[in-house]
Amino acid sequence: MKKWNDELTMHTLIHEDLKRLYNGFPKDGHPMAIMSSMIGSLSTYYQDSYDPENAEHRHISMIRLLAKFPTIAAFAYKKSIGQPTIHPLNSLDYCANFMNMMFSVPSEDYKIDPEIVKALNLLLILHADHEQNCSTSTVRLVGSSLANLYGAISAGICALWGPRHGGANQEVLEMLQEIQASGLPVKKS
Repeated sequence: MKKWNDELTMHTLIHEDLKRLYNGFPKDGHPMAIMSSMIGSLSTYYQDSYDPENAEHRHISMIRLLAKFPTIAAFAYKKSIGQPTIHPLNSLDYCANFMNMMFSVPSEDYKIDPEIVKALNLLLILHADHEQNCSTSTVRLVGSSLANLYGAISAGICALWGPRHGGANQEVLEMLQEIQASGLPVKKS
């Protein structure tokens, strides 16, 4: 497990040129459009690992993708709310690092709640084990053409964006935000 975490930690930073790409997106650009574009653009930076039939290429592509995904997602979120981006911290584990990049600001650190980190870890595991849904099928279909991993995942993100698939997750989050904004008490059971 330590070797795995060390490999991920080595690849959390994104290329400085990708930040210019972020700056080209409008502030109100949909996060899924930004994610799809950013993940797809990784193909242009890692041309050394295009061969999906090469086990070493598949491994390094997978590591790079998993390591950079939270950084890219956090950068997309920060762009949408007009805040400066926060770089990953190698001292934090995967989910804590993601939360730190999402919610820290340069003037103050985000206090990471271990219970929230634990819940996020479980949520990611549940989402990873999600059977043969639309986005999984899309990734597999694109991958079957021997397209590189970044292109296949970018296509999967586009499939996840649809209201009949991942769009439902967005609607739940929006509903929870409306409930919170209403100020009405929420009964704990």
